Amino acid sequence: MNTSDFYYDLPQELIAQDPIYPRDMSRLLVLHKETGNIEHKTFRDILNYLNPGDCLVLNNTKVIPARLYGIKEGTQSSIEFLLLTRKPNDIWEVMLRPGKKAKPGSRFIFGGGELVAEVMEIVEGGNRLVKFSYEGVFENILDRLGNMPLPPYIKKELKDKERYQTVYSKHEGSAAAPTAGLHFTDDLLEEIEKKGVKLAYITLHVGLGTFRPVKVTNIEEHKMHSEYYDISRESADMINSSKEKGKRIICVGTTSTRTIESAADADGIISEKKGWTDIFIYPGYKFKCTDALITNFHLPESTLMMLVSALAGKDKIMNAYKEAVNLEYRFFSFGDAMLII
Repeated sequence: MNTSDFYYDLPQELIAQDPIYPRDMSRLLVLHKETGNIEHKTFRDILNYLNPGDCLVLNNTKVIPARLYGIKEGTQSSIEFLLLTRKPNDIWEVMLRPGKKAKPGSRFIFGGGELVAEVMEIVEGGNRLVKFSYEGVFENILDRLGNMPLPPYIKKELKDKERYQTVYSKHEGSAAAPTAGLHFTDDLLEEIEKKGVKLAYITLHVGLGTFRPVKVTNIEEHKMHSEYYDISRESADMINSSKEKGKRIICVGTTSTRTIESAADADGIISEKKGWTDIFIYPGYKFKCTDALITNFHLPESTLMMLVSALAGKDKIMNAYKEAVNLEYRFFSFGDAMLII
């Protein structure tokens, strides 16, 4: 199967630049995966598609203000860092622009010297491992100096940083938001629980590898970057209990899907687990645990398009996307949602 099989034409004006207010009033396209039938709703209507005993799996990662702007020591030339993965001893893997300025031994200054980074080595893909030095608490410094790492297709400044966080975000570590969760409000989650639906929170720290363009022709040759995940015993038990009773496991976002599919055994049973996953889900994959998915509309030819096509069937997904474009749905991170059931 080729990357070009997942291309669709998207007018630029349909790429959402601002989040909807209130969060749960975005549009919702409901795709029935068995029949291909499509319904058009509002996100709050999702309550009508959830049944008592179902289990919603939500990713409670929190986006860090991972974009830093600084200067190269000795030259005063500008540099942009994007923090990707935290390592021990204040070492981070970072993506930076312009990369030519960052040879091993190079030092960069942020906030007038409040934060200093030295390049340790160049790693696969051109990213760098850098060691930060500072006084105080790193997270506090990052809150002061860092900017939210909005995707490049969002050109407008985000005035409220919390709109790029889910209302249930908890564990810091992501370079991008698990955007399917942005549609939920505290009130809607409360109503969902009152209906008897279980909420199982897992953590997967989203790296930019998830959104890395697929540059190979044959999708099977694409290699995903690893991302860290953590599933508690409580959440594992909740998922397994619903599964045992014949109820549905409904993932909120592709990150939740990749997490539980990485952790599930051959029978779809989840255990308490933490580690790294580079799972790549594309058509032909047999889902072990996931029954349904709440997701946003994804970039053409992306691994996320391939994942949703694996769940619903490529032809049905491409048809749903065509209809969404025709009806001028809003696309990508701040856009509308799709429920695949």
